[in-house]
Amino acid sequence: MALKADGQAHAARTMWNCLHAWWQMMPKEKRTLANADAAIRQARQEIDFLAVLPAQAAQAVLKTYVQAWKNCWDGRTDAPNFKARFRTALTVDVPQGRDLNIVRVHRRWGMANLPKIGRVRFRWTKDLPVGKHADKDNRITGARLVKDPLGWHIAFRVQTLEPVPQPHQGSETGIDVGITVPLALSDGQTYGHGQWLTVREQARLLVLEQRAARRKKHRKPGERTSRRLHHTYDQIAGLHAKAKRRASDWQHKTTTKIADTYGTVVVEALTITNMVKSAKGTVDQPGKNVARKSGLNRSISGEAWGRTVTMLTYKLARRGGTLAKVPAPNTSQRCSACGFTTPGSRETQALFVCKNPDCGWTGNADHNAARNILHLYRTGHALVPAAGKAVVRRARRAKPATAR
Repeated sequence: MALKADGQAHAARTMWNCLHAWWQMMPKEKRTLANADAAIRQARQEIDFLAVLPAQAAQAVLKTYVQAWKNCWDGRTDAPNFKARFRTALTVDVPQGRDLNIVRVHRRWGMANLPKIGRVRFRWTKDLPVGKHADKDNRITGARLVKDPLGWHIAFRVQTLEPVPQPHQGSETGIDVGITVPLALSDGQTYGHGQWLTVREQARLLVLEQRAARRKKHRKPGERTSRRLHHTYDQIAGLHAKAKRRASDWQHKTTTKIADTYGTVVVEALTITNMVKSAKGTVDQPGKNVARKSGLNRSISGEAWGRTVTMLTYKLARRGGTLAKVPAPNTSQRCSACGFTTPGSRETQALFVCKNPDCGWTGNADHNAARNILHLYRTGHALVPAAGKAVVRRARRAKPATAR
């Protein structure tokens, strides 16, 4: 099964690259879906390697490619490009749900039919609308095979009719995100986690990284990467994928608990891409504390604050709750008791001591910031548009010359 899935995935990647080359070569008036579909059909007939990919999956590649250009023209993403062999996630789309023929074998496992692969077994982790539980409003419309360093996975697309949720009766809370304390709530509750890898796994990762650096050092310039070095890279990627999966599991459990408890959650509107910019500078003006800033950037990226906010957004919406964003400046410097912002009040990472002579409040710095975040929301400083709605990430611009 794995070899057949690998072949289809590489065929889909090659189909994307051929389609991208065809798109750039054709004049604007000939870039139509009909012409692209004809080119794909001809390629599958003339190239045996591309014929491994089912016809429906090839059509899905075309739809995805056209949608990528639409997203670019709307300013949401960059222009699509060629997909490299070793830096691209392998995926295969099964656009028609009726071809899957899903059967639940027992409590832990199920089986599905994949075109040109056959019957495969998958881990049953969530109830699926199959058999008598499926109808026109609750059914499986397709699936996608995705390969990561831990192996092949299958994700099902489910169309379901959900009732309109009742308003959430929970209270309001503000959340301050951080590194030492990942989530601090305005009511004093905190959510933390340990290292994503065990001590033995961290030691194993260090050995693999040193081995990869040593093998890369002895490789001549322009020489092809050896099979041994690729195998070492795969082992490193497997450990990173395991850590990412554990982090995602912790985020899902934590955000579900928060969404069940609170009706309104307020977070800071952070521009994370600006926070993790490199401090190297230029040759004329080199940066300062570059290594320290690099470590901070890795820690910020490892916490994945944006993914936490995304999970809170849709989980609160399903429960009738609300997620709001407020401006981030000075939430850590302002005293939540008296409202004054005095320089030097945050003495350490965990200690906040108000320097206002008439106040002198002392408390946890993260708890103080979370209270300030909630205060901004209650005083009408929530940003518009509200969190969770579609917001254009980039300014609208003219279509790229390659797409005209």
